Amino acid sequence: MSALLERFRRAKLAEIETLRRADEAGTLPGFWDGVRPSFSRALTQSPLRPALIAEHKASSPSRGVIRPGSNPEDIARAYARAGAAALSVLTEEEHFQGELGHLGRCRPAGLPMLRKDFLFHELQIRRTAATPASALLFIARMLEGPEQLARFLALAGAAGLEGVVEIFDEADLETAREAGSRIIQVNCRDLDTLELDPGRHEALLDKAGGKSGGEVWIAASGVNSPGDMARLADAGYDAALVGTSLMAADDPETAARELLSGARRMNKEEA
Repeated sequence: MSALLERFRRAKLAEIETLRRADEAGTLPGFWDGVRPSFSRALTQSPLRPALIAEHKASSPSRGVIRPGSNPEDIARAYARAGAAALSVLTEEEHFQGELGHLGRCRPAGLPMLRKDFLFHELQIRRTAATPASALLFIARMLEGPEQLARFLALAGAAGLEGVVEIFDEADLETAREAGSRIIQVNCRDLDTLELDPGRHEALLDKAGGKSGGEVWIAASGVNSPGDMARLADAGYDAALVGTSLMAADDPETAARELLSGARRMNKEEA
């Protein structure tokens, strides 16, 4: 595991201990009993390729504070008006200024939501199941191999959540596929230098031999322009997850619309 991911893992240990105590005391919240719109279906049935997963992210280690005083409700509604197919909601507190409660605040926008955080304990899955999220993120290399990833995907599925598995290289891809991952997210950021290599999106999908078995592929990081969206459409990606460039824009709604101008409109035969 990279030093950066280890830093993120350590930052979550206090939260996990709090969840353990709540579990022992029988005070963990119960599962969300509302409707969870399908995350994967929103992507694959979008009239645009790639579909846009627009992210609420107030801060990041690579950029620092991106949007001071960001209001999750306003941002989520702006993304929905712009035509985003789904939302990604950062809930990590120490490094990204997120909150688990942001999922509830973004829900009125009406889009399926991905909880984006550093999740490596089953109690984190149970806690996510108490929110209106439709999906949650697992980073393949933060888990102990394909067996644990498969178990976590099953636990998420039993709670009505879809698991999105993030990969950075071929070894991660092998882990994801061995675990039976259906939604695969390729992050093109180097975890040691934080530099971006957008060509990794195409390279990993090519090395994978293309999508198989109903897989849904998402490109993350390094997507900033309509040209990037067109490039990903040509590569065969189903969706692009975009946060920083939208959150840093003067008007996130206008920025999302402009980004989507590079997506390919699918006709019924292509869809």
